[in-house]
Amino acid sequence: MGVLRQRMYGGKPRSNHARVVDDLGRAIITGEFHVGETLPGDPQLLERFGVSRSVLREAMKTLAAKGLVRAKSRVGTRVNPRDNWNFVDSDVITWQMQAGMDAEFVGHLCEMRLAFEPAAAGLAAQNATAEEIVNLYGIAARIDNPAHSRETIAQEDLNFHLAVAEMSRNPFMRSVSTLIEAALAVSFQISSPALSPEMIAQCASQHLRIAAAIASRDSQAAATAMRAVILEGATRARLALQNA
Repeated sequence: MGVLRQRMYGGKPRSNHARVVDDLGRAIITGEFHVGETLPGDPQLLERFGVSRSVLREAMKTLAAKGLVRAKSRVGTRVNPRDNWNFVDSDVITWQMQAGMDAEFVGHLCEMRLAFEPAAAGLAAQNATAEEIVNLYGIAARIDNPAHSRETIAQEDLNFHLAVAEMSRNPFMRSVSTLIEAALAVSFQISSPALSPEMIAQCASQHLRIAAAIASRDSQAAATAMRAVILEGATRARLALQNA
């Protein structure tokens, strides 16, 4: 489940493996287990979760792949420094959001989006097919709906940005889409354009400008319009946090 859908619809992990990963991951991110601390041994964790040793072992491998822990013989499994955590991983971002969001977190997401999404829009202006551009206009039109809820406008917003990433024809742009989802999940949770019809109309207009620039094959205009959308969303989220 992606970051945005997790924030919108919640839901508990279905498998034992996923449940152990989710519980321990959140415990690490929220500080129940501190950086450098050794996790409880297998007997304690097996009792805590009521799972088999093989499920626990696979869960630890998953957490290690996310950069959260490392196992050492005769020492145990320790929590890695934050610098080792994979913040592009959807689970890690979700756990971080559950632990609490602040202006710094919003700013970091904005900086990462600014680093690649305007470039993706510029590439889309060069590489998009006519059919893809028509589809992009359709998504922008669907954003302009005063009946939107936070959930529905966030989903259409995500569809738009993922479409631009796909149109860039750069596989790396599409592979870091988790960051886009995280930023939109922040918007959904803190301050959404769905709060008023005027904000919805403004959001739709901004996305329409991106589509128009791509349709005109104007890479610079597409990048500029994308940058404006990202900065607007980040500013809205920061103001909402300040007024909370």
